[in-house]
Amino acid sequence: MRRQRKAKIVATLGPASADQSTIQALFEAGADVFRFNFSHGSHADHQQRYEIVRAVEKAVGRPIAILADLQGPKLRIGQFADGKIELHAGQEFTLDRDTTPGSSQRVCLPHPELFEVIAGGQALLLDDGKVRLEVQSCDGQSIRTRVVNSGTLSDRKGVNVPDAVLPIPALTEKDKRDLKFALELGVDWIALSFVQRPEDVLEARALIGDRASILSKLEKPAALEQLDAIVQVSDAIMVARGDLGVELPPERVPGVQKRILRVCRQHGKPIVIATQMLESMITSPVPTRAEASDVASAIYDGADAVMLSAESASGAYPLPAVSIMDRIITEVERDPLYQNMLDAQHETPLPNRGDAICSALRDVTRIIGAKVTVTYTSSGHTSLRAARERPMAPILSITPKLATARRLALVWGVHSTISEQVHNESEMVTAACQTAFKEGFAKVGDQIAITAGMPFGQPGSTNLLRLAEIWAQ
Repeated sequence: MRRQRKAKIVATLGPASADQSTIQALFEAGADVFRFNFSHGSHADHQQRYEIVRAVEKAVGRPIAILADLQGPKLRIGQFADGKIELHAGQEFTLDRDTTPGSSQRVCLPHPELFEVIAGGQALLLDDGKVRLEVQSCDGQSIRTRVVNSGTLSDRKGVNVPDAVLPIPALTEKDKRDLKFALELGVDWIALSFVQRPEDVLEARALIGDRASILSKLEKPAALEQLDAIVQVSDAIMVARGDLGVELPPERVPGVQKRILRVCRQHGKPIVIATQMLESMITSPVPTRAEASDVASAIYDGADAVMLSAESASGAYPLPAVSIMDRIITEVERDPLYQNMLDAQHETPLPNRGDAICSALRDVTRIIGAKVTVTYTSSGHTSLRAARERPMAPILSITPKLATARRLALVWGVHSTISEQVHNESEMVTAACQTAFKEGFAKVGDQIAITAGMPFGQPGSTNLLRLAEIWAQ
């Protein structure tokens, strides 16, 4: 099964998409990566879905990526004696370390680390920003605030702190348990929530090793201060516009999204745009025109993937949501303006052999009208570098490693296949021509461009560019 588009779709699984027939239908409708949200569901739920995805993978004969999204250090207030309260603009309200149920004057904030960094003049945003508090003072035991806008506040609502770098690890104890379980399952990607510093990624890398790739979710303004360093140590990036949109003024989010996209493209790291892309389809069979434009804009900007959250996990229309997202991407990529915009965004190759070869590959593909770009890769590095160039022809990635093929399902333009290791250039050309023909990328007489690293099987050694013509199979 070959996608007729280059950007990818990440679909979150949940109660609305938990059985094999639905998951297979979602894949056939266009989902390339399935996200398991560890903020919800039990380990047993995730294991059952994992086994179903792998059964679907076997049935359709295509590598499918699984992304385990860790909850991260989500901050929440405690509980109220009556379940909820009404706050009024101008009143005083205190957050403290007292674990007794709260009232309209105070509530517990069970995160002692916050009391170390909160200072007067800073803002606290509760319940996704619906209630805004201005900090008056903090004495290490209580935070006195003034309510900026009236609203209802109920038990366990989230807290956002946009004005401070929080001294908390990106991996909580729950995350570490979930990470161990996810790695034992065999997931392909680990998503780290609320990454603020490159050290957060390096801490996770020490635990994960090479058992999975790391996707860093950018949800806090603090991450933007070290954006380049975070991108460099991550394998991919997600613009998680939910919390980011709470902690930043709404008018800043589009510009920040484009900035993150640009940095990821510079470093050749896949980027996923997420949150509220087709939000209305949680309850409606069709998206708003603004949502369709939002998805299209991400594709025009060169994103590797776009993501569905509640739309596919718990919404009433998971299959239509994936289908319309597939149709939007396909329509954008048919537009001549799309390739023009990708060309305008093209980044200067980095001064290394891999980038030099893949830059030449892009030019050669265009000049000779090659039907497909074939990349031989062990680690996935060659295919990633080719994808950074955004060539006009699709990228047919050939690898002997199933794990590599699965991870590349997230990457723009890459159609990944499994093949035995080749040992010389002649075997490489033969296998490339046969695979391009069999997978429907080229027919007899078509030109293809091939890139690989020699010696074969050595990661990060892209140094070979070869042209070939498909002969009778």
